[in-house]
Amino acid sequence: MIRDPDTLNALLDSVRRFVKERLVPAEHLVAETDEIPDDIVADMKVMGLFGLTVPEAYGGPGVTMEEESLVMFEMGRTSPAFRSLFGTTVGIGSQGILIDGTPAQKDKYLPMLASGDLIASFALTEPEAGSDAASLRTTARREGDHYVVNGTKRFITNAPHAGLFTLMARTDPHNKGAGGVSAFIVEHGTPGITIGKPDKKMGQRGAHTADVIFDNCRVPAANLIGGKEGMGFKTAMKVLEKGRIHIAAICVGVAERMLEDALAYAIERRQFGQPIAEFQLVQAMLADSKVETYAARCMVIDAARWRDNGENVSTEASCCKLFASEMCGRVADRAVQIFGGAGYVADHGIERFYLDVRLFRLYEGTSQIQQLVIARNMIREATQA
Repeated sequence: MIRDPDTLNALLDSVRRFVKERLVPAEHLVAETDEIPDDIVADMKVMGLFGLTVPEAYGGPGVTMEEESLVMFEMGRTSPAFRSLFGTTVGIGSQGILIDGTPAQKDKYLPMLASGDLIASFALTEPEAGSDAASLRTTARREGDHYVVNGTKRFITNAPHAGLFTLMARTDPHNKGAGGVSAFIVEHGTPGITIGKPDKKMGQRGAHTADVIFDNCRVPAANLIGGKEGMGFKTAMKVLEKGRIHIAAICVGVAERMLEDALAYAIERRQFGQPIAEFQLVQAMLADSKVETYAARCMVIDAARWRDNGENVSTEASCCKLFASEMCGRVADRAVQIFGGAGYVADHGIERFYLDVRLFRLYEGTSQIQQLVIARNMIREATQA
């Protein structure tokens, strides 16, 4: 599904240079300040990174899943915080509108998302509902031309910066399952919204998460995504399915960066009169990491192509997310081991990546949730055959 190789290659070259010349040199600054510099954010907007998946009719390039994955391979070769800033808008933040929104909703919001004038967040997780998305407690009660929303969302990426939230809330109090959930577009600044204090996280400094509290927040009925109640859970699953391939692609890029750094260090570092890269046990760690990153890259491209062809890739997306995120953690662990003591202190940045990548196995569905999705899909297909 590479529609125009020349255009795609130009985009990838541009992203590659941006990562190498602008983002990698700023990694330590972001880690120290917990902020991405404004000039870098502005450059991301100019490059069109916020609107990668938005169709051309709304001001974006409308990349395919395969093309998006190739871009994420490149973006993964630097701190995940940079990708998080625009990737949440590109992925889960805007996909609900793009996939299931009404024409009016697309016309209003997609151009602003494509330009980066609006940063989007995906407000699904709650204090008592994360992986079990159908059990969410945030409510949206219809009153005339509005819905009154009450509830708390937790660990919401980019919440402190978001211009709008794709919100999942229960519209049918009598339906305690997935069918009672609806999806809404909620603009920042709507009375009744409070953003909590940014979370202090293990890693990914520069990528901010926070609680979002809705207290009698009145949302126009016109902002019900798709204009139909009870479709929110289905929308969320479509969004997360695509997002899992996106995250898997980022895991591949980050793992390749860590492996590249570990290899360079192993060639440079000398012990017992020779580079440690000459030691077979070090070579084994390098080789295992290469094999796994290659396997994950192939999985992502394969799943992306299947999705671009219109196939149901629920199982494949979960396979990618599970394998790539776990692989990334293993590569990070081996990289620290190869660096030795230097990998445990904040000199080379490998310790930062070690902390950053731990999140990949948790958000957008934990590894255990991916295992359940894969197994249940397998059982369903076998029993219905």
